[in-house]
Amino acid sequence: MTLLAYWPLAGLRLRTPRLELRMPGLEDLAALAGLAAEGVHDPAMQPFTAAWTDSEPDERAQRVLRWHWQCWADWRPEDWRLNLVAARDGEIVGTQTVAAKDFAVCSQVSTGSWVGRTHQRQGIGSEMRAAVLDFAFTHLGAATAVSGAFADNHGSLAVSRKFGYEPDGLETHAVRGEPAVIHRLRLPRDRWESHRTTPVHVTGLTECLPMFGLTTS
Repeated sequence: MTLLAYWPLAGLRLRTPRLELRMPGLEDLAALAGLAAEGVHDPAMQPFTAAWTDSEPDERAQRVLRWHWQCWADWRPEDWRLNLVAARDGEIVGTQTVAAKDFAVCSQVSTGSWVGRTHQRQGIGSEMRAAVLDFAFTHLGAATAVSGAFADNHGSLAVSRKFGYEPDGLETHAVRGEPAVIHRLRLPRDRWESHRTTPVHVTGLTECLPMFGLTTS
């Protein structure tokens, strides 16, 4: 037996004009951890609700590894988190998540991502988001996708506007001992279809469908 017989997600691929998104192997994880150690954002801001990037470089790298391993171990068809790495010309440039609880019933996914600082401002974040939105809506049959970003995370909010997300309320979180407001965002299928521009090619999905709580028929 091969790994794919027990863990077909290892063969899943999402391809856009510049990127390949895949579940990482150990070498991919090492590269992603290295990006985290180098820094993910301006230290003056904190774009994450869990402030993992406020730690020292080696701890940031280790947290990336532990998070991916935890999500692998906790995977269930009714509660899954697909953490993909994005590679451009063979180089790992960032990570994109698409996740859901009770997807077969609720038909809703959430997304999150980060890109290494040396690869930012090149449209990679938009292309990663386009890949998982197409995956969710076209291939999994999602009805809605949700996301969110702090009010000062202008880059993430701009990506969401590009894809047609609608405001979905506010949340207040404690960040570095201060209140910070998250803008919740929702994207229905019809609005995504009217804003869809990036071609996405998905392979290796059929064998994975039961892991997302879906049937292969």
